[in-house]
Order: sequence, then structure tokens, then C-alpha cells
Amino acid sequence: MMVGFVSVQLARTGTVDYLSLAYPAAAAIVFLALHVVMRIFVPRADGLLLPLAAGLTFMGLVMIERLEASLALEQLLWITVAAAAFVLVIAFLRRYEVLAQYKYTLGVLALLLLASTMVLGQEVNGARLWLKLGTMSFQPAELAKVLLVIFLAAFFAEKHEVLSISTHRFLGIPVPELKYFVPLLAMWGVSVLMMIFQKDLGSSLLFFGIFICMVFAATARKTYVLVGMALFVLGAFLCYLSFAHVRMRVESWLTPFNPATVEGSSYQISQSLFALGSGGISGSGLGLGYPKFIPSVTTDFIFSAVGEELGLLGAAALVFMFALLVARGIKVALLHRDDFGKLLAVGLVSIIALQSFIIMGGVTRLIPLTGITLPFVSYGGSSLLANFILLGLLVVLSHRGATTNVQSIRQGARP
Repeated sequence: MMVGFVSVQLARTGTVDYLSLAYPAAAAIVFLALHVVMRIFVPRADGLLLPLAAGLTFMGLVMIERLEASLALEQLLWITVAAAAFVLVIAFLRRYEVLAQYKYTLGVLALLLLASTMVLGQEVNGARLWLKLGTMSFQPAELAKVLLVIFLAAFFAEKHEVLSISTHRFLGIPVPELKYFVPLLAMWGVSVLMMIFQKDLGSSLLFFGIFICMVFAATARKTYVLVGMALFVLGAFLCYLSFAHVRMRVESWLTPFNPATVEGSSYQISQSLFALGSGGISGSGLGLGYPKFIPSVTTDFIFSAVGEELGLLGAAALVFMFALLVARGIKVALLHRDDFGKLLAVGLVSIIALQSFIIMGGVTRLIPLTGITLPFVSYGGSSLLANFILLGLLVVLSHRGATTNVQSIRQGARP
């Protein structure tokens, strides 16, 4: 990270502003403190979760300093606040089972947070994702996704047996009773409402995708996945036919270089593709590209900036860190013996996997463009806070799994 800051300074002015090097030094101290806290409270936790999150956060801080130097201090402050939330989770939620006792309260709170933006939300870049609190803006969906995962993990841990039983057949396919499809239909309805009122396909896809991942992990039934995917495609198609903002997103995805829209609705995605194309294999170098031509480059399009200035190698390194973080999260789930802990780990890691895929797929034109952040990397306090809470829960789960699995018990029994 220090090398990245020095590179940015040399590219910008030809000299090194040693005062700005306090930013990476402070961030390193924050993560060193988190490591010490982990060694005290959760010594058996997965040793790669925090370093991977640190690597992603460091890359994000370097890119934010390069793209908008005035935001680097604010991002560092949010990293500190998020780190404090991480410590609180580790200190007070090591007995994470207590969360299951408040599943309905947390579920209702998650829905209220999502509904708040539909009614009171401020529209930014065409999407109603933000609540304005004085001079500060807050994105409720970031916290809601964590609360929703806790609720779903507790709900499926309690109901997974009845959800797995097939008592009827539809078109020759064994299915459970109709009443057990109610949660699936409810989540479909929430995702469609988000698509309509928030004007955001990304958050809608993220929340419904999390639900599908968790219901499959709980039941191992492909029926739920197929029905869920069919419902989402149907809802998205109906929204495409009914709402202009959905059609605009899809048409910009299909024809990003259309002369009629390249300076308008498809400007963001076209500039993103130009940036990625100009980066080549090794990139133009930190501070030597032109990523500022891309609107919202510090938030939605920060991956495009990485691709331009660090090239395919830098972008692939970022993807690899996300893939490894997801793999470690899956390992945490596999180590768990209780259903709630296992499903909670699956849900938390599915947030990281789906959110990173949706935004990286959007800016590379693999899927229609969406307006969500890249976890740990993008600028934004709401995102950092939610992701560090998520990371804290994963760390707690990994510690519990390592101390209660059979191999650990055997080792503990040895003289």
C-alpha cells in the first residue's frame, strides 16, 4: 500500500508528499490492532480472512487517493469506524446463537430499512438507495443485507427439514407443500418492488440471489433454485416491459456504443469499457491513466479504474482475492456442526460473492450495469461498515468452527 501511495504521488507531481503517507501508515496500524484483537478474543479464527479484507481495503484506499485525494481521509475515518464495529462484533457476539432468538425482529428491521428508501429515499444517479440525514447520507440496504441473512439463517435452520420434504408433484417434479413456497414468493415480491421503486436492478438481484443461495444450502433442493430463477427472470421481464428506467439499463447493456446513447444513458458503461480496453495486460500505471472520465469512478466503477491503471494483472489479482475470501468463507461453513452457524456463514459469504460478481460483471458488460459497491474497495461509509460487521461475524464463526470440530476435540484430548 505504501508503494501505491508513493507511485500515485510521483505520477501526480513528480515528488513524494510524505504527509500523505500517514494515510497508509494509519490504515496499517488499524489492521495490526485488529489482528491483536483477534489473537486475544478468537485465536483459532481463520488466519486468512482479515489479511484478505486488508488487501482489498488497502487497494481501495490507494485507488481513492489516486482518483479523488480529498476523499482519502474520509475513507480512512470510515475504515476506523468500521474496524471499531468489527471489534464490537468479536467482543460481544462470540456466542452468535443469541442472534437466532431475535430473528423476526431482525427480519422486520431489514424490511423496514429497505422500505425506507422506497418512501423516503433520495435519488442518486437514477436509483433511490440513499437516506439523507442532515449532511450525511446512509445506504440502508448495506446493513439490511446482513440483518436479512441472520433472519434467513435462523429461519431455515428451524424449517429446513419440512422444506426438504416433497409431498406433491407438479409436472412430474416433486415439490413440497405450497405453503412452504410463501417465503420464496415473498422474497420475489420484495425484489420486484426494489426494482420498481428503488430503480435498482443490482440490489434486487443481490437480495434475491442471497435468498436462493441460502434456501439451496438449507434444503439441497434444485427445485427452489429453478423456480426462484424463473420467478426473477419473469419479474425482470415484466419490469422491462413496464418501466423506462429498466429498459434503458438493458438497452445500454446491449448497445453501449450506440451513437444515439453513447453520450447519454450508455456513457458510463462505454467509458468503463474504453478504460478496461486501454489498460491492456499491465495497465497504464498508477496515476497515468484517465479513469476520471468515468462517472462514479470511486464507487460503482472503481474496478474499471483498477483495470485501466493496473491492467489485466491488477484486475485479476483483485478477482483472485475475492475468490479466495469466498473460498475461506465456504470452508468456515463446512467446519460448522450447527445448522444456524453453517447457514449464517453461507449467507454472509454469498453477500461477498454475489455483490462482487454483480458489480464487476456490470462494469465489464457481462451483465446489465448496476449501482452497487465493490465490497471493501469502493468509497463509502455504509458499505465499509456493513462489510466489516460481516467480516467480524465470519471470523467469530470460523473460531467457533475450529474449536468445536471433531479434529480439534481430538487434539484437545491429547496429553
